Amino acid sequence: MAQINENYLKLKAGYLFPEIARRVKAFAEANPAAKIIRLGIGDVTEPLPPAVIQAMHKAVDEMADRNTFKGYGPEQGYDFLREAIAKHDFQARGCDIAADEIFVSDGSKCDTGNILDIFGEKNKVAVLDPVYPVYVDTNVMSGRTGAADDSGRYGGLVYLPATAENDFTPTLPKEKVDLIYLCYPNNPTGTVATKETLQQWVAYAKANDAIILFDAAYEAFITDPSLPHSIYEIEGAKDVAIEFRSFSKNAGFTGTRCAFTVVPKQLKGTTASGEKKEIHPLWNRRHTTKFNGVSYPIQKGAAAVYTPEGQAQTKELIQFYLTNAKLLREGLEKVGISVYGGVNAPYIWLKTPKGMKSWEFFDELLSKAHLVGTPGSGFGACGEGYFRLSAFNSRANIEEAVARFQKVVS
Repeated sequence: MAQINENYLKLKAGYLFPEIARRVKAFAEANPAAKIIRLGIGDVTEPLPPAVIQAMHKAVDEMADRNTFKGYGPEQGYDFLREAIAKHDFQARGCDIAADEIFVSDGSKCDTGNILDIFGEKNKVAVLDPVYPVYVDTNVMSGRTGAADDSGRYGGLVYLPATAENDFTPTLPKEKVDLIYLCYPNNPTGTVATKETLQQWVAYAKANDAIILFDAAYEAFITDPSLPHSIYEIEGAKDVAIEFRSFSKNAGFTGTRCAFTVVPKQLKGTTASGEKKEIHPLWNRRHTTKFNGVSYPIQKGAAAVYTPEGQAQTKELIQFYLTNAKLLREGLEKVGISVYGGVNAPYIWLKTPKGMKSWEFFDELLSKAHLVGTPGSGFGACGEGYFRLSAFNSRANIEEAVARFQKVVS
């Protein structure tokens, strides 16, 4: 009989968001007249920018003509997109990133998990707590952890608390770790990292021969000019960091799927015998072996984000969601809720009222206000007593959600 990967059996009951969907479905079936407003999963609601749509239409027309038809494309991504990314997202900010260090993919969620394929099982992994669940679950699946304790923490992982008490800026690991997951602007807390903070992480990684897995999926929401958008704005980061980016939130690609990962050619890891090896060719081999590339029309749409029209339209889209976040933040503060994030990020991280547990508050908000958020405990032990709201929704729903929320907690 075929044996299963028993690491999957160590996973807690279910991935956070399917559990939310299960509870919401049960409530909706029992209350069919309820108008439920979903501020849980960070899924965009507004249409793709017109420049993107126009580019996709043109690309589809090209696929209808033998002279311009495209079959398999380069697994790493078409040059026109990789070059646009390198120029606008990195070189324009003083980051020396070349087009061939960029790998186009169908999502940062996929890449942050798939990157583990090229790293050994014995690596010690550090994650912030609270944490985007994918970082933890994919390490469990790949055999880098022990079983989970009663708080949901897995043996073998190093958890770095990020709470209001330390301004959501965790201290550096006291022990030596090999892989470090960082996400800024942060999901779920909506908080940000200064250049000084990232400099400390880069220095730690250099001193400990560690590699930083830097998730910058929400960098487009940064409005403070003093804050870094990329870890490569920090001197020496190319020696110690891989960066993940996505078109999902800035340009609305959650349904069309396009992202990219940056692997600098000078980044190295170590073999069991202590020999230094470049990471770039390893990821290239993994990428080309297990992935056939993002479709041509989607990549043409992504490239349109970098046109003057696309840049203007994308900024307008980002500002729309940031205004939603501002309305949520200010609305909750008016009724005495402690609120974090929501300034340079599309997420609101709030302290649950009356000392309620996260899932307890989830159920109360759903039953009394027909609102859906994300329980903080689903992001880790340090998320207990917190709750995440997403600014990705229509303006009318955001305004209605604020009014309902205020009635529940006032």
